[in-house]
Amino acid sequence: MKSLNLRTLLAWILVVFASYLAMGFLGNYYRSFLEALLLATCLQLAAGVFSFYLIEQAARLHSYHSMDFHLLLWLLVGGWLFVLRMFGMLQQFPRLFDATYILVENEQLIPFAFASILSLVFFVLKSESMMGIKFHMKKAVSFFDGNGPGLLLAGTFFAIYFPMAVTFNQPVFDVDDIFFDTDGLLWRTRFTTEAFQDYYWRSVHPFVLLLIRPLVSFIAFFLKGDKLAAACVLTALAGALCVYLAWDFVKQKTGNSVYAALIAALFGASAAHLVFGSLLETYIFLSALALAFMVFLLRDRLLWVLVVTGLASFGITLLNFIHMLIAFIFVKRNFQEWIKYGVVVGVLAVSLTFLNNFVYPDSQPYFFVPSSLGAETENTFAPSVQRAIALGRMMLLNSIVAPEPLLLEEEIPFVKVWMFKADPMRQGEYQTGFGTLLALTWLGLCLLGGFLFLKNYKNQDNRFSFAFILILIFNFMLHLRYGKDLFLYSTNWTYAVVLFLSIQWNELSEKRWFQALLFVFTFLLLFNNFRLIQTMLVTSSLHVK
Repeated sequence: MKSLNLRTLLAWILVVFASYLAMGFLGNYYRSFLEALLLATCLQLAAGVFSFYLIEQAARLHSYHSMDFHLLLWLLVGGWLFVLRMFGMLQQFPRLFDATYILVENEQLIPFAFASILSLVFFVLKSESMMGIKFHMKKAVSFFDGNGPGLLLAGTFFAIYFPMAVTFNQPVFDVDDIFFDTDGLLWRTRFTTEAFQDYYWRSVHPFVLLLIRPLVSFIAFFLKGDKLAAACVLTALAGALCVYLAWDFVKQKTGNSVYAALIAALFGASAAHLVFGSLLETYIFLSALALAFMVFLLRDRLLWVLVVTGLASFGITLLNFIHMLIAFIFVKRNFQEWIKYGVVVGVLAVSLTFLNNFVYPDSQPYFFVPSSLGAETENTFAPSVQRAIALGRMMLLNSIVAPEPLLLEEEIPFVKVWMFKADPMRQGEYQTGFGTLLALTWLGLCLLGGFLFLKNYKNQDNRFSFAFILILIFNFMLHLRYGKDLFLYSTNWTYAVVLFLSIQWNELSEKRWFQALLFVFTFLLLFNNFRLIQTMLVTSSLHVK
């Protein structure tokens, strides 16, 4: 009879914990005893394969780099403590958040416990073969070689984003512009119902329905047709993917997995991604595509991969394709490839726009019809020094460290929570000593990155750095005229700010004091930015019966 060793016990505990969280949500759709038993068993056996493999990788890291192991461990533990804090905060608002929606209900505890006992017996009997699973499932598991920290970190942020997505995307939020000028009702309706027409009649999202609605439907298939829940899952998954891709880019660029994890955690904790990783809009998908494009460029993927990524970004919001063009030009530095890339994407974009309006008739005007751009004029404003200063502050500070937001009682039956109001111009302020200190610390880190960029200008490959700088300049020039609440567009530049700084800080990335600084700053950042989420909860709960 085989005995239960510590590694097997640890793998089982992790599997039970992970499957409990998944079961809590999926149990809303698979409620019978047999369904719950089969679901819990499948979840635990599937998770067990990867848990054993990840524990093997963690043990190897501990043997060779114990400090790196402990730093990654505490980063993940700290992240899950914030998951619990988020859950506790949401429970204070029962009008908005039903805890039973993501917890295993009492009648499902028995089949879940039975599945847990079965999985423990299986792990004990098969622990040796599961340790060597790499050789039997090479393709399925080899992806975890070296990617474990990024995937675990992304999973942690998914657990932060998803409860907020469920909370803030309910049908009770039945108007647009409640949070940061987002079109929550519009996109919830267009992505999850048959009323897919853009009632603002805008052409800047040429074939967004062709890209997002099939993904929502695919996820909804496993949720017995619940498209709203599927849209929440998709939004949180896109936010988690952003965290993973940020980790992957920094790891490939610097070769330091621990430093990459710290940067990715900081990125995921930013005000921009904490908010838009949970609100149903288009911006988190644009950030994910921009990050994917940067990773593909860094890995020198084939042209068709870059075409598909750029095309998807164009289809969601056409101006975001300029981010891809800028990066492609600076990194590739090949005129013939520039022309080929632009022509291919242009031809396919027109074709897919026609296809989108064939599949979804009269959903929106064509982007290549000049008169269709008139709907955007109400979002344009005269450039001014005051707006330029506010925009610079939004790009460098507010998108990372959230200030106290504006609370606006205007034309809708909700108190608006915005960061910036264009007319008359107002902007959120840091009203506490803690927030101000955190903002100044971040500003100091930005200045440090700028100094290191100038210092090492002649001795490093600056292609991505220049691309990120130009992307920031493009966004600055665009939003100097465009946007009622500038925070709405923050995911369009936050990735460029963080990745630019991560490249410049690289010479400090091995130093423990700098790693400790990023570690502490990230958790203080989460603490500060959760206050923004709390403000959103408090103000919106006042209008929900």
